[in-house]
Amino acid sequence: MNYNVTIFVIHFVEPTLQSTITARGQTVVPAAIRNQFHLGPSDRLEWILDNGSIRVVPVRANPIEAFRGQGKGGATARLLAARKLDLSQE
Repeated sequence: MNYNVTIFVIHFVEPTLQSTITARGQTVVPAAIRNQFHLGPSDRLEWILDNGSIRVVPVRANPIEAFRGQGKGGATARLLAARKLDLSQE
């Protein structure tokens, strides 16, 4: 028996969210983004220039949480390598 099977692949694409900049340089953060990231009136945003584009990142009140992910990565491996080098030079 031969069966013809057709498979459909559906990709979900996030909708594009836009806002307008006022004459005073102000803009509105769309409600969908405020809700998803739990942003309120006193929360701060950081604007980062990234290869010709702009990234907007929430600034967390907890300084540890704010720093997380900002380093180069591999800090543990670099620390262990430095300690090994120090031991070899003693």
